[in-house]
Amino acid sequence: MVSFRHVSFPFFLCLLFLIFLSPPTAGDPTNTQCGSTGNYTANSTYETNLNLLLRSLASNTSLSGGFLNATVGQSREQIYGLAMCRGDTNASVCRSCLSDAIQDAPRLCPYNQGAIVHYDDCLLRYSNLRFFSTIDTSMRDVQSNVNNMTDPSRFDKIVDELMSALTDWAVSNSTRRFATGQMVNSTKAPFPEIYGMVQCTQDLSPSQCQQCLQNILEPRPTQLRGKEGGRVFTASCYFRYEIYKIFDGEPSLRLGGPMENAPPTKTPGEEGKKKKAIGMVLAIAIPLVTAFVLISIICICFSRRRKPSVNLPLDGSRPEEIASFESLLVDISTLRIATANFSEENKLGEGGFGAVYKGQLPDGREIAVKRLSAGSSQGFRELRNELVLVAKLQHRNLVKLLGVCLEKQEKLLVYEYVPNRSLDTILFDPEKREQLNWEKRNKIIGGIAQGLQYLHEESQLKIIHRDLKASNILLDADLNPKISDFGLARLFGGDQSHCTTNQVVGTFGYMAPEYVLHGQFSIKSDVYSFGVLVLEIVTGRKNSDCSNTEYVEDTVSYVWERWVKGTILEILDPSLGNHYPRGEVLRCVQIGLLCVQKNPYDRPNMLQVVVMLSSISMSLPIPSIPAFCTGKSGIDSYAYSNEVDLSGGTHDKSSSKLIPVSSNEVSITELEPR
Repeated sequence: MVSFRHVSFPFFLCLLFLIFLSPPTAGDPTNTQCGSTGNYTANSTYETNLNLLLRSLASNTSLSGGFLNATVGQSREQIYGLAMCRGDTNASVCRSCLSDAIQDAPRLCPYNQGAIVHYDDCLLRYSNLRFFSTIDTSMRDVQSNVNNMTDPSRFDKIVDELMSALTDWAVSNSTRRFATGQMVNSTKAPFPEIYGMVQCTQDLSPSQCQQCLQNILEPRPTQLRGKEGGRVFTASCYFRYEIYKIFDGEPSLRLGGPMENAPPTKTPGEEGKKKKAIGMVLAIAIPLVTAFVLISIICICFSRRRKPSVNLPLDGSRPEEIASFESLLVDISTLRIATANFSEENKLGEGGFGAVYKGQLPDGREIAVKRLSAGSSQGFRELRNELVLVAKLQHRNLVKLLGVCLEKQEKLLVYEYVPNRSLDTILFDPEKREQLNWEKRNKIIGGIAQGLQYLHEESQLKIIHRDLKASNILLDADLNPKISDFGLARLFGGDQSHCTTNQVVGTFGYMAPEYVLHGQFSIKSDVYSFGVLVLEIVTGRKNSDCSNTEYVEDTVSYVWERWVKGTILEILDPSLGNHYPRGEVLRCVQIGLLCVQKNPYDRPNMLQVVVMLSSISMSLPIPSIPAFCTGKSGIDSYAYSNEVDLSGGTHDKSSSKLIPVSSNEVSITELEPR
């Protein structure tokens, strides 16, 4: 067993406190409605499309202003989805709520082709029937408080006045179709203050939103008459009111005014309720504050008393960044025994970082140990970067970090051992490449796409790899791909998605043009690298360094020229023989070319790539000329005209694009942030 060091007690207390302060989950749904348009079967195309849809909504809605429409699939397998967060929630609460929703909806409506799930903070809806921009109040759920007001008819009239004002505000003043309001105490309203909220789905027009809310407000549902609080849910809109605050921040509008000559009238027991509420808050707050103070003191004392167990170089790094990963620390003696003291027989390879060694732990587990050499071009800063990033990532298509050693001038990372080594050792070997039939190559392409999508959109961190290439794709015993080497990766926070740097790092031939020329990188830079990788996997050709094109034609140029000529089958790896589905292979080539287009905005994101790869019935956009170095042929790719494309299109010389003959305009995935 590896001697991993235990996390210190004060660190554990700090971690426990942070857990208590973590954002709350969405809790149980407040309303669930399952569809009535039929069921789907397990492992069907519809289920695959549903999973893609839910992942898209969960990862993109908070980035799109709290509302998103999406469409995945085609024909009978097409599925429509909508996600919306309450108008006063922040991005973190929005993501947390939708994360619960995508887990709960298929469970609450198993194998149902449609579902509507409401929470306090968000709404998730999907169906096999298109429902965008239509009012649906056919299924409504009315929920009321059990308490009655002393003057119900008058109270109901005040509530109706508040709801009417909120409807007007949501329709006329809010692009989010959302409004909150407060009816303050006045001679006109001798009741406790009333708080209200209304919201429509943002795909509705203002007039549709007004009609939807009026449908559920007029007449007042009988279950709500005289009740001190209640709410009504439908698929397209909802409202709620209570005698306590139910929204965050200041209200959109206030109605009424303070009484000038008398204190506010209180309902029986209201004062007791307020005192009880204050008591509950204090009962929770005081222990938390006390715990925070005590834990802070303990942490400070221990941090001052403890000396770092390793000597870190003076390169600006901070010991606490490594100390927070104490549970990953491995003794140097353990690794020396596991690798036979880093013997040459156990060396798997060597790169810019240093050597990589195979090892075996006492419990029988095989490992790969990455050892930073003294003259390595990848220094401690890059090692720390890789450690911090990879330790937080968990995905089947990412290599798993098991531990780290920082002792006696040694800096080593311990990974799971991946027996088939890196993709380039097989793909570019004339004999070994025959192991890779089309089914295996297609699986590798799909796995890399899913791992990259996780880095860009699904992990808690938003990560741009910056050095995606065949040698950084490891293959396990079943040839499942695992993305590795995060030493050059960049971590982004919040909504940041691009950056500019003066230090361009990576591998020529895989680097996007905007990165090479201007130092601009983004998730679309990784998409470009992925496109190059796809074309390499299909052709079996290594993309050459652009600086050497006098002698070798780069793969992107090679593929594009044949694409334009209509002779694309010439580019396929000869080792595939005739044993491949022609349409599937051509689809991958087209996706690869879409990813290497010159303008980064023209490239798809990785979610769209995953959808394109998994749904072969979808129509694809026609790629424009990619960013590539001129091939050895020197042929101008724009010179061809009236050449028939294998997908059934002709080339228009004036636009330099293939114009499809078919009038099919179905999109790959339709994202509609509002």
